[in-house]
Amino acid sequence: MEKCGDLLEWVGPDMSINVFSLLDDPKVLIRAGAVSRSWRRFVIENAFCKKLYMRIFPEASCLMHVVEVENVSENAEEGSSSSAEWESLEREHRVYALLLAQSLLAQAEINKACIIEPVSASSTDNFPDESIVHTLEPNDRVHRRPSYWSSDGERDPGVPESLTYRLKSKLCLVNEISVQPFQAFFQFGHPIYSSKAVRIRMGYSKKSEETNLQTVERTKLRRSFDDDDYVWTYVSPEYPMAQENTLQSFKLPRPVICVGGIVRIELLGRVQKQDMDGLYYICVCHVQVIGRPLSPAFEVDFLRHLGSCVLKYFPGARDYASPKEGIEDENGGSSSWHAFATRIRMLRAGRGAYRTLLNTLLGGQADEDDDVDESDDEVEFLEG
Repeated sequence: MEKCGDLLEWVGPDMSINVFSLLDDPKVLIRAGAVSRSWRRFVIENAFCKKLYMRIFPEASCLMHVVEVENVSENAEEGSSSSAEWESLEREHRVYALLLAQSLLAQAEINKACIIEPVSASSTDNFPDESIVHTLEPNDRVHRRPSYWSSDGERDPGVPESLTYRLKSKLCLVNEISVQPFQAFFQFGHPIYSSKAVRIRMGYSKKSEETNLQTVERTKLRRSFDDDDYVWTYVSPEYPMAQENTLQSFKLPRPVICVGGIVRIELLGRVQKQDMDGLYYICVCHVQVIGRPLSPAFEVDFLRHLGSCVLKYFPGARDYASPKEGIEDENGGSSSWHAFATRIRMLRAGRGAYRTLLNTLLGGQADEDDDVDESDDEVEFLEG
């Protein structure tokens, strides 16, 4: 039977791009890139890994540049423009393939409280006794004293409030936020000062120096923050809140990448009026952001003058989970990562099966020169 050549050449570049753009399974995309050198080059040149990541996590579209930290000096060396361009494309493909793997693995282990510190509250009634700092305490009483944040009182029950926090990493996978309204056990009738609804925003600060906890305690931030100081890359639907003294969980429609590590809890509407002054308040005793940091292997820097972000990859940081957080195997590495690495090795070992499939489709033998590159950089990263 006559030899037909490469399937991509036979179908044509336009149709091939359309077909590859429909792939929504990272494993299938990785397998396609392992068929041959020409297929790998096609996958890299068209940035399919990055495009797939943006389809799964559209809030990450602000990641405009990729830096591999250990190779910065190497990438800066002089060379042909075509060679530099190819190295850039190959680096972007490698980093996004690893980021895809890490993000999808993290979805199975999203069980960590990610808040590191509060940033601001839209208002505070009595500072510091009722400041946002108290919302990090898991209990509504500390040393027999009430522990909670309280808003200013308002005559209009429609006035919203918000609580803003910084996460442990500037790149976190988040799928759930929990909020517990405060029950004023020291007031007659033990009223619960919940909001009517909750909405979540995630993003990053445009300030060169981000507000931190010391600034919160120094200035009290009584409605002093400006929403223009932030870029919100994700806004959740509104979730109704029950007027109950329980930790209420609000699960996002899908896991979300928080690019920038800033989360704002918007408290919409007031339901409880205080008897002594006739004003409506919102009070919260505890807030949790449940997710998984993607550091230390990945981090984010901001090009504030361009309004975009830089995705930084640290090849030396092999695992996003510390030994205390992850499940270790006998070699001290993450069992999830090793399982994924094993699947990659099996894929590479099984290239002959895919060559047979190609031969069946093409009606001939694939060229020996089309063997995939033997580089195992991705597998070495996954093996730790």
